[in-house]
Amino acid sequence: MVNCNPETVSTDYDTSNKLYFEPLTVEDVLSIYEKEKPEGVIVQFGGQTPLNIARELSEAGVKILGTTPESIHLAEDRQKFKEVIHQLNIPQPESGVACSVEEALAVANKIGYPLMVRPSFVLGGRGMQVIYNEKMFLDYAKTAIEVSPEYPMLIDKFLEEALEIEVDAISDGKGVYIPTVMEHIELAGIHSGDSACVIPARNISQENLAIVEDYTKKIARALEVIGLMNIQYAIADGKVYILEANPRASRTIPVVSKVMGISMAKIATLVMLGKKLKDVIPLHKKEISHVGVKEAVFPFNMFPAVDPILGPEMKATGEVMGIASSFGLAFYKAQEAAGMRLPTEGTVLISVADRDKKYILEIAGKLSELEFKILATRGTKAYLNSNGMESHLAVKLHEGRPNITDDIRNGRIQMIINTPVGSESKYDDSYIRKVAIQYKISYLTTIAAAIASIEGIEAKRSGEIEIKSLQEYHSLIPKE
Repeated sequence: MVNCNPETVSTDYDTSNKLYFEPLTVEDVLSIYEKEKPEGVIVQFGGQTPLNIARELSEAGVKILGTTPESIHLAEDRQKFKEVIHQLNIPQPESGVACSVEEALAVANKIGYPLMVRPSFVLGGRGMQVIYNEKMFLDYAKTAIEVSPEYPMLIDKFLEEALEIEVDAISDGKGVYIPTVMEHIELAGIHSGDSACVIPARNISQENLAIVEDYTKKIARALEVIGLMNIQYAIADGKVYILEANPRASRTIPVVSKVMGISMAKIATLVMLGKKLKDVIPLHKKEISHVGVKEAVFPFNMFPAVDPILGPEMKATGEVMGIASSFGLAFYKAQEAAGMRLPTEGTVLISVADRDKKYILEIAGKLSELEFKILATRGTKAYLNSNGMESHLAVKLHEGRPNITDDIRNGRIQMIINTPVGSESKYDDSYIRKVAIQYKISYLTTIAAAIASIEGIEAKRSGEIEIKSLQEYHSLIPKE
């Protein structure tokens, strides 16, 4: 194993027979390859960096096990991948590429706003942004072309209020094994590494689940994947769109393995070494009676000046998981593991952007049923009052004292639901989220997270949290 970060393997140092702490560059890997003289090299378990150097390693005579560097590059090259997906007749958001500001503007005007834009061949969604108008786009385009001048800028139609789902699959070139479909709790537009996700999916119709599995099998075969592959989809207005495919292990492989009771890394390795899937594992999906929730862990407490708002650019530095017999309990456990324990009583502050006010009435109603006191900022309070929902006024920083910051510091607020207003606001509301982190108050910045959190609070209020080992959950899965 070659790893440039000792901390990532410090607790599993016996995973490999030999462990090299070296930079993941062509030169360093080749030196190790020449010393060890292995039969081949696996690049699928190391994220984006090994994929980026796979072609050079292959040209230097290294045998790449599993998916070939040519297939890897085909999936990475946005234009070529788009052509493959078009040939398979799989819907994808309208998109384009541009190498100059002029080209970018022409593509943007053709597709129409809102847009998801990013430089190509970058890791963790770096430089990715949702753009709502031409001024925002021009400001972004100038910067993006500077960040990645050797690669084109990618421009996609952004699917608003779309449900995002993710699939990890193993392929041997013909057979494709899909253990489960993960559903993101936050809507499309938040990086998959920052979004919480649930296994099995909760809000996807059987028809769309069948479509996702069909598309996944077609893509795996078209890309000639041998080993692991991760695909992200979005469902908008009942239609399934592909967002991207990566011919490698994703960060969700351990989550899927633990929830489903299988070792995806082991199965994929056997396939890369030449085994057929049908000889390693039955290709039908397992049914489980429990629920797993993955939650991201963020470092915002170490960066008090940073607004902890989520978006297309990844900010998480780790992840945790909760497993229980219901979604609510699994979500509650995941939040607690991530360091954000949801309150079961007290006061909730609600301050949301105008676009989110239509959703807040149901949330406030459930909080009232759970006997929470509701504080709301002036605009949100006016909306709640006009719809017959009682709330108390929360004073913003520029409106006087005692204000929201005072209430948080004095322990009067136990949870905050605050969706960002953004550039349309005269006053910046990021101070609410920053102070919440400073005083370890649960804060929610999306409507989807607020709804899930209320379900978690309800589940916790209804009984004690169950504690079981993974083996106990897996023992309930029917044996093959």
